[in-house]
Amino acid sequence: MKILRAITYVSVAALFVATSTTAQAQLEVDSRLDSYQKVSGVSGNLNSIGSDTLNNLMTFWAEGFQKHYPNVRVQIEGKGSSTAPPALISGTSQIGPMSRPMKSKEIDAFEKKFGYKPTAIGVALDALAVYVNKDNPVKSLSIEQIDAIFSSTQSCGAAGSIDTWDQAGVSEWAGKPISMYGRNSASGTYGYFKNHALCKGDYKGRVKEQPGSAAVIEGISNDRYAVGYSGMGYLTAGVKLVDLIPKGQSKPQAASPDNVYAGTYPLSRYLYLYINKAPGQDFDPLVAEFLKYVMSFEGQTVVLKDGFIPLAREITEAEIEKLF
Repeated sequence: MKILRAITYVSVAALFVATSTTAQAQLEVDSRLDSYQKVSGVSGNLNSIGSDTLNNLMTFWAEGFQKHYPNVRVQIEGKGSSTAPPALISGTSQIGPMSRPMKSKEIDAFEKKFGYKPTAIGVALDALAVYVNKDNPVKSLSIEQIDAIFSSTQSCGAAGSIDTWDQAGVSEWAGKPISMYGRNSASGTYGYFKNHALCKGDYKGRVKEQPGSAAVIEGISNDRYAVGYSGMGYLTAGVKLVDLIPKGQSKPQAASPDNVYAGTYPLSRYLYLYINKAPGQDFDPLVAEFLKYVMSFEGQTVVLKDGFIPLAREITEAEIEKLF
């Protein structure tokens, strides 16, 4: 299961048994998760700088957390995953939301400053989705086709560039040029899509880079011949999801929770909160309590309501252990 490679102590079987029943019927939050229990002595300011994909989640988590601790002030800035590491290093944030793992050079820079590595907490699952306008008749696209649409290098093995919708199999739109929407290079979503959907190839210069996920969806909603990518939590009435066919395969896979859990959807990923935790030292109680809230039944209910995929208890327990 690809999405679990970064967290090796959770077996595929444990996750699938714990979650597949509800995922195949109607996705629910794992009822075995503990409810959050308020503690005393928590106060202060909490700053979060990082991923735009997690911007809504962070806002909703902050609102729920502040109901328990009304004197806590939470500030959230979401301009892209690449802004998280320098903010943690400089101390301008205590939490760095990222929609991708930190790169080795980012980890090295952090370790050079502090003498230890940053701690990554997996907080939700996401299917990076391919969207088209609601009027588009296309039902599925292969990774090779996605690469041929978005990339100038076709590193996934496509026969050549796809520039019009009939070349992508939509005969009703013969000759209609494909317009492409994506994220800017500061975004972890930009990097993830480049690595996994374009096989590390280069984007075409015609891709309309947007500053946030909502802007990508808005662009596609207003452009009948558009295609773009964003987290599955950004689905609106103006767009629809396209099923994806994994590289070298023939069966389309929907961007659905059960396919993410089963590992069959090709663009499944963890969403992370990075923190600065010195080994063997007491951890900031404000940050610790916020993360415990995120991993609680209430916190994972927020994940579900925001359109992402909540974690099973086996994963939340393993992630919380990193804090102590």
